[in-house]
Amino acid sequence: MDEKQNLTEQRKTEHIDIALNKEVQSRNITTGFERYSFKHNALPEINFRDIDLSTAFMKKGRRTPFLISSMTGGTERAYQINRRLAMAAEKMGWAMGLGSMRAAVENEGVAYTFNIRKYAPTVPIIANLGAVQFNYGYGTKECLRVVEIAEADALVLHLNSMQEAFQPEGDTNFSELLPKIEEVAASLPVPVGVKEVGMGIDGETAKKLKEAGIQFLDVAGAGGTSWIQVEKYRSKNKMREQAAEAFQQWGLSTADALIEVRKETAFENIIASGGMKNGVDAAKALVLGADVVGFGRSLLPAAADQDEDAIISKLEQIEFELRAAMFGIGAGTISDLKATNRLLKIEN
Repeated sequence: MDEKQNLTEQRKTEHIDIALNKEVQSRNITTGFERYSFKHNALPEINFRDIDLSTAFMKKGRRTPFLISSMTGGTERAYQINRRLAMAAEKMGWAMGLGSMRAAVENEGVAYTFNIRKYAPTVPIIANLGAVQFNYGYGTKECLRVVEIAEADALVLHLNSMQEAFQPEGDTNFSELLPKIEEVAASLPVPVGVKEVGMGIDGETAKKLKEAGIQFLDVAGAGGTSWIQVEKYRSKNKMREQAAEAFQQWGLSTADALIEVRKETAFENIIASGGMKNGVDAAKALVLGADVVGFGRSLLPAAADQDEDAIISKLEQIEFELRAAMFGIGAGTISDLKATNRLLKIEN
């Protein structure tokens, strides 16, 4: 294994440990969902048992509007996490995103950590690469390779400029990426999407990506894990550690990003992720314009330290919370929920 591969795998391990054990939640900024509340319907006129969570994602019917968000891969420990998550996703009918697959391109020996199709034969699996790698020698060939490794239904390109700026070995050349993203979107045989990693995508950027041929978008807003804070814990540079404190309020909240993207674009599939805590947050996101809701770090402790049954219990709770919220406003289907006028903005 060369030094570059070793550094990538070491970084993956550190990211898991920091996410599990350090305070990496965004501070001084929230997801924005607390600014909204549902107007209770005392006479819902539906049977709770008949509430239907089924929906469509990438033009295919799905049992739920949920996604296990991109988290990890590239090490044996990460493989065990992905394996457990995949088994839970299959049982519950959740889509699943994989962590950045750059490690698999650099080192074929860790490609297996992303190949979890055998554990999730029927759910959508989304492969993942950093868009910035297009300025460091990557292109359509590498994108096709990660889709092949994961046996994926789609590819998402992540945008993580602020993480890279604070990462000790960060790749920070984000110049002229849009034409390269457009080229990949036109070349791949599977849908290509774009996601942030916790700082949010605004409406103007979303519009440019839509015009470039991107087929789905994950707003991945602020209010959850801050990768600036994650990289702060990895840094051995005192100046960058201190500078990270100036960015505790950085990013566009998940709710605001979602509203902007839905207003400015006509994406058929918008994913809301970034600090999602429960099924009530998910219900609010779906009303505000999401088609799918992604949960990430909130699932990591169960995936890292327990087994798929613990993850399934967490997914079941989130689904129950969504159903209960729908019951509370009299929405029997996801379409009914998205059309409701019972989500109110709380006035200060």
